[in-house]
Amino acid sequence: MQRGKPLPQKEVAQRMEVSERWYRNLESNAGAPLTPEALIRLSTALALGPDERLALYRHVHANTKLGEPEPDGPEEARSALTHLLATHERYPAYIVDHAWNMLDCTDPMADWFPWVREPEANLLRWALTAPEAREQLTDWPRHAALYLAQLRFALVSSRDNRQLGALLDEVLADPECRRLWDEETKVVAYRQGHRFRLRLPHVSAWEITVTSQVLLPAHRQELRYVLLLPESDPAPLPNRGERDPAQCRS
Repeated sequence: MQRGKPLPQKEVAQRMEVSERWYRNLESNAGAPLTPEALIRLSTALALGPDERLALYRHVHANTKLGEPEPDGPEEARSALTHLLATHERYPAYIVDHAWNMLDCTDPMADWFPWVREPEANLLRWALTAPEAREQLTDWPRHAALYLAQLRFALVSSRDNRQLGALLDEVLADPECRRLWDEETKVVAYRQGHRFRLRLPHVSAWEITVTSQVLLPAHRQELRYVLLLPESDPAPLPNRGERDPAQCRS
């Protein structure tokens, strides 16, 4: 499938093995039934990747409630993730909500990124609009494109969410972010297993390479627990003195 070039309705219908009228009704929201089998056929016909398929499924089932009861409320789920943070005090780790608001983090996370202590700290806003992010995230344009792809996925999954809409408006006020948004249309669900490099001169004399591990509570997937695993211990700075551990508890 060629990105940016819409497929004719007739061709998509042929790929799905349905009538052109049925597919035309689907595109116009005229009541064509989207069964699980039809969703699979549509995803295959459009040559969607894994994240794009997930975005499509969430878009279709945005208002569908799970039949199983949710044993844990928001506070219980967050408390469990906070307890998990305590087991990873050696590494930078953090918890964010559906709009990337920083809810909690480990001391190393606050050591590496002091902005997380600020009131109303937001990961996406920092990564896309803060000047220091463009210095600290090696190959920032690639990072920015990935974060924008995640924001696009979130907007598809949570339609009419005012907080996400406001975040998008704020981000796109930046000319470079606007350019990247207009250039690329892909969606990314999560940055699981993403390997990237950081320039943190206040932490290490060399660049730090980390891999992100993303965990989601089964019944509260609007919360995300992210662990940054360094490939090796950061190179110590010369004559670096002791200091009080950072605090990052909301």
